[in-house]
Amino acid sequence: MNIERFEDIISWQKAKEITTQIYTLFKDNKDYGFKDQIQRASVSVMNNIAEGYERKSNTEFRQFLYIAKGSCGEVRSMIHLAKEFQYVSSTECDLLLDKAMEISKTISGLIKTL
Repeated sequence: MNIERFEDIISWQKAKEITTQIYTLFKDNKDYGFKDQIQRASVSVMNNIAEGYERKSNTEFRQFLYIAKGSCGEVRSMIHLAKEFQYVSSTECDLLLDKAMEISKTISGLIKTL
């Protein structure tokens, strides 16, 4: 596997997808604290993957991937809250949780390859 730019990283691509979904899903949500937190957490996943890659050091990249993985856990936690607050349906919740778990697993796989 030869990655020439962070945009080629599958974890980053999937993180961008879920970030776009979250921004779209919560764009009209009036709970501004909640909306800001879940949006920031989702952006953190993709940005930490990108920043870590650009450091050009496997040690630093790994560190940033762990941060991205932590942010992914935060996104999952917020998705559970969104369901509790009835901001999302059970179906939307399940789809987002599945995608977030997939991202977390791909990040773990990337960490293991470093």
